[in-house]
Formats: sequence, C-alpha cells, structure tokens
Amino acid sequence: MTTTKRKLLTAEDLLELHSKGVKGELIRGVLAETVSTGVEHGKITAKFTIKVGIFVEPRKLGTIVTSDTGVLGGRNPDVVREPDVAFTSVERMPLDTRIRGYSEVPPDLVIEVASPGDSVRALYDKAHMWLGHGVRLVWVADPDTRTVDVYRQDGPIITMTEDDTLDGDPVLPGFTLPVREVFD
Repeated sequence: MTTTKRKLLTAEDLLELHSKGVKGELIRGVLAETVSTGVEHGKITAKFTIKVGIFVEPRKLGTIVTSDTGVLGGRNPDVVREPDVAFTSVERMPLDTRIRGYSEVPPDLVIEVASPGDSVRALYDKAHMWLGHGVRLVWVADPDTRTVDVYRQDGPIITMTEDDTLDGDPVLPGFTLPVREVFD
C-alpha cells in the first residue's frame, strides 16, 4: 500500500497563488479557497469599515484593513486567515509600519460577517481562533438574525440585537455603534 503525503503550503506559497488569482486562506497549511460572498455581506462589511474608520482615522488610533489582507496566525504548518474587517492599534503596530506580506501582529478587533452557508459552530470556532491568536475583541454579525455576537478575552459571549449598541471597550474606548445601523 502506498500513501501520498500532501505538501503543506506556506504563507509565501499563498501570496504567490494570490498573485495568480487564487483566493483563499491557509488552515494548518491547507488551502481553503474563498469565493465572493454577495452584496448583503459586502454592504455590512463596508458599514463596519466606515463606522470604525470614522472613529479611528482622525484620532490616529491604528490601522484598519479588510478581507484580502490576511493575518498570519501560526507557522509550521502555516495559518493565514482573512478577517472581514480588522483594527490594529498603534501600540501593536505603529502607523508607519509597512508589511508587504501577511501581518504577524494580531489585530485588536476583528469583525466577521456571517456568509451564506456559515454554520453557527464555524462562526464560534472562528471567533475563538481569533481570541486564541491574541485578538482582544471579536464581533460576529449575522445578517439573518440581525444580531452581533461579542466575544472578549475575559468574558462570556454577548448577543446584541438591533435594539442594542456595540461599544469598543477595551479596544476602542468611546466608540459606539447601534446594531441597527449595521443592518439598515
């Protein structure tokens, strides 16, 4: 009996594939191709980006990136994930930092928007993966239920409804966003 070992990819391999038009993430060295997620997902992601950006940019609090950026979450085998939106504070990464590949600096805030077909378990696992990588605050928005689950390093998961308001503590003190505005 012969067995074949699949060659695990590295973050550098993924960057090369991306330059050839292949979109995806690396999960323990294995390519997980990604596809476009649709207009609703894009609108919600854009709203989060704009709202957080309006707060962060004039205060020079850090860097905001969107999904094609990629964050290196581990080596040997490599893990590269693409948060829908991520904020990294100037304390973790100065504004003048230039990174040509994937960042090894964990963001402070990651925002994920559920894609069509995402399971509750997959979203939970992704949020905990981010927390395990050192992210301090994770928001997971669900367009179907019009809720946002809030994950923090030091507390329970809190589900925010359209009648609630998100706050950025402890990552973005003073930032607030009514959940309704994300989905309207």
